[in-house]
Amino acid sequence: MFDSILVVCAGNICRSPTAEYILKSRLMDKKINVSSAGLTALEGKSADATASLLASQNGIDMSPHKGRQINSNLVAQNAVILVMENRHLEDLHNRYPQARGKAFLLGKWLGDKEIPDPYRQSKEAFEHVFDLIDSACSAWQKYL
Repeated sequence: MFDSILVVCAGNICRSPTAEYILKSRLMDKKINVSSAGLTALEGKSADATASLLASQNGIDMSPHKGRQINSNLVAQNAVILVMENRHLEDLHNRYPQARGKAFLLGKWLGDKEIPDPYRQSKEAFEHVFDLIDSACSAWQKYL
């Protein structure tokens, strides 16, 4: 169905890389390119240490990740764009009107659930967000 997915959050060090690597691990049998970017990316930064630890505890290696900024080429190159919050959708649509129709909440199939930013919060906040992202990725699988 789709050949490419871009996952977007704000800084591209917590939520979007977590979703990117979960989707990559689940879609290995499909020929779908999954990547991530940020609306206000911390370019070149590794994934957040707590996000990486939780991913690792769940069998997912996020060590290759480096934050990057979204741009018009990334928007054009990807068939589907998944974001964490409604404000990300609004920002994306304002900056890149061509994203309309292919950008959705990652939590779309969980009743349009938004996924809060755990950055600089407790490990429990990261665990909650990891579980939400994991559930949202599972829900998307049947549509990809």
